[in-house]
Amino acid sequence: MLGIEVIKVKIIKLFIFILLIIIVSLSGFLWGTYTYFSQNLPSVSALKNYKPKSVTTFYADDGTVIAEIFTEKRKVVPINKIPRRLVEAFVAAEDANFFTHKGIDYKGILRALYKNLEAGEIIQGGSTITQQVAKSLLLSPTRSWVRKIKEAILAYRIEKNLTKEEILYLYLNQIFLGHGAYGVAAAAENYFGKDITEINLAEAAILAGLPRAPSRYSPYKHPKRAKKRQEYVLKRMVKNGYITKEEMEQALNTKIIIKGVKNPFFEVAPYFAEYVRQKLEQKYGREVVYNEGLKVYTTVLPSYQKAARKAILKGLKELDKRQGYRGPIMHLEKDQIPNFLNKVTKEIGDEPLKIGEEYPAVSLK
Repeated sequence: MLGIEVIKVKIIKLFIFILLIIIVSLSGFLWGTYTYFSQNLPSVSALKNYKPKSVTTFYADDGTVIAEIFTEKRKVVPINKIPRRLVEAFVAAEDANFFTHKGIDYKGILRALYKNLEAGEIIQGGSTITQQVAKSLLLSPTRSWVRKIKEAILAYRIEKNLTKEEILYLYLNQIFLGHGAYGVAAAAENYFGKDITEINLAEAAILAGLPRAPSRYSPYKHPKRAKKRQEYVLKRMVKNGYITKEEMEQALNTKIIIKGVKNPFFEVAPYFAEYVRQKLEQKYGREVVYNEGLKVYTTVLPSYQKAARKAILKGLKELDKRQGYRGPIMHLEKDQIPNFLNKVTKEIGDEPLKIGEEYPAVSLK
């Protein structure tokens, strides 16, 4: 019996020894990996001076917007101007444990894997909001396991150097949300024709559903998919305690009106705006004019400009009438007529024809 007890003790000691070797080896491997991939990583301190590409706006004498020029349509807004419901919608959809994790959410990774397998498609991502900030602002978009390791290291560093509010400010202003819109303010204008402060819960859930795949869930192109994604976001908000089931049902029954935003560059004073743009580019350079969010105040009066354009158009029409009919603008073969008419129909769209306007047409003998 004594010999058996001695053998048991030896086995236990051997097990503990092997376990210690594994722990030490694993710790050494992890430390070595961290040290190796930490070399030459960008500094997270640069995020403190966040100055992204944003819209340059031209204003008329009365303060109305007459033009916007940009390479990325982004309007940077402070975090305290973004509605609380919108922040909660993004957190619920993209990173439920955002306010408690330290950059990496291991439970979230496992949950996303399970949910995606269950749904048969990617409906959740494993990256935290902090990781997405690191990827978007500090790393290249190239997909590789090396980048994922660097992303995780940077996310940890970001969490140590920035507050949660500062991270959300970067994320919500930087993220691409489809149809040329970068950041939630530009997206609110693009999709709903609203200032970011006016967004309701139903609209917030639509926007929060876009980061995973902006084109796939576009309310412009795929309203049914967008609605399904909205429902998913709202259910996540209920699960995380941000809203009640009654609020979810109310949001689902709220009618969403999608409004495309017209480019003011072509609406009021296009030739004047182009002249101003050229002068600015000559003085400051294209990079500054298109990316640094300048506010340009001009002397043009929209009411006078519209009256002048109307008078010129009237004069041109009267001149054209005096000169008489000068033949068609083009000749079409019989098989070309359907394509021409389809093109004209698409250009006119659903807008009713306006009295006094001129439209392309086909005259048949």
